[in-house]
Amino acid sequence: MLTRRHLRIKVMQSLYSFLQNREGNLANEVNFFKKSYLNTFSLYLALLAFLKSIYEHALDQTDLQKGLRSISTPFNSAPLAGNKILQFIANHPTLINYIKKRKIKFWELDFDYVKSNFKALMESEKFQAYAQKESPSLDEDREIITFFFKEIVAPSDNFYDYIEDKELTWIDDLPVVNTFLLKILHKVDPQDINSLYFSEMNFGEEDPQFAIELLEKVVENNDTLQEEIVGRTPNWDSDRIALLDAIMIKMAIAELLFFPSIPPKVTMNEYIEISKDYSTPKSNIFINGILDKTIKDFQDSGRLNKSGRGLI
Repeated sequence: MLTRRHLRIKVMQSLYSFLQNREGNLANEVNFFKKSYLNTFSLYLALLAFLKSIYEHALDQTDLQKGLRSISTPFNSAPLAGNKILQFIANHPTLINYIKKRKIKFWELDFDYVKSNFKALMESEKFQAYAQKESPSLDEDREIITFFFKEIVAPSDNFYDYIEDKELTWIDDLPVVNTFLLKILHKVDPQDINSLYFSEMNFGEEDPQFAIELLEKVVENNDTLQEEIVGRTPNWDSDRIALLDAIMIKMAIAELLFFPSIPPKVTMNEYIEISKDYSTPKSNIFINGILDKTIKDFQDSGRLNKSGRGLI
């Protein structure tokens, strides 16, 4: 679910916390990283549970409308209650089990978020056109749920603020999990129970192991990495470098020195891109200059010990 870039961001956040608090404990930061990593799957479950709540609200509204046949209602929720993609997700036994086991009840407690997003979908021109179809195809069912999540839920400031308040690490995970969920929606097949993805995060996999090792290497070699920065910051005292920029540079240098299978260009590009989203407007130019000089220095001195494919 998570890319290495996202894992680097999580490591950067852990290092920021650790280096701000010099009394911090490496074991505690590794545990914080692990919790943050596992919480990504929790967010995925929360978003699926949200879709389940939308479906259940559609059922309730449809039953209510049936009982009010003589009264004009502002929208017809029956097409959504009959949506085959939404039905499949809401009734998926694995999701139901996770919701029960993890006691995911906040959509019941904060039901306004379900009602407001449901109302926005009902009032959209896209849904109005969908509701006119007598027997929507599976692709049409898929398209309206994808539209709902991509165009109504994901861009919602209120939904964003709610997720941010719910769990500290979720807000940085939200774009990644949203993208992942959209990919899943495109592949879901109501005839295939396994088409809804529920693979829990596993620390034994290569990528999280890389992230934990990177976190440990930077902490254990912090003073050495700081010395590497000195002399490579023309017209700028290394002590005056913003903490976040210094952390990204240290992480990059650690990758150059301690991770022989990662190409220097990959390392350089990753931290330049991360800095564009998480640091000052000119940080990417600053970091690019330092890392470019560092890579050349390491190459000239024979310290750039890289092996494997794609390292030219």
